[in-house]
Amino acid sequence: MIIVAQRVSSSSVTVGGKIVGSINKGLMLLVGVHKDDTEAEADFLAAKCADLRIFNDENGKMNLSLKDIGGEALVISQFTLLGNCSKGRRPNFTAAAPAEKGRALYEYFVKKLKEEQIRKVETGIFGADMKVQLVNDGPVTIVINS
Repeated sequence: MIIVAQRVSSSSVTVGGKIVGSINKGLMLLVGVHKDDTEAEADFLAAKCADLRIFNDENGKMNLSLKDIGGEALVISQFTLLGNCSKGRRPNFTAAAPAEKGRALYEYFVKKLKEEQIRKVETGIFGADMKVQLVNDGPVTIVINS
């Protein structure tokens, strides 16, 4: 799995003109599932995202986690994170999990993140054409691989 974690002041996702998920201060997580991923990767990454110390403490140091600040998470599936652009000009997505497996592991990751006691966990709609808005705080963007 690969996750792009963005520290945000706010974020929302819209499908068909309707907001389906929105958060305030926290993390917007783009999640890509690799064809060889298992639940073990999702377990590891859910814990990592919940405990990643990228929020500022009282001294302005990145020393606090999503849990520490009582933050929120918006989780959005994004198979294009598995795109390989090493040859030609068109990305190759053969490393991405097939839709059924990708959906199952994405939903499992969301479940595990909720079990991490995150105050609010919202999602997009798997496989949908989504419009994502965010106010990147910092900006802070971290790429996490399992």
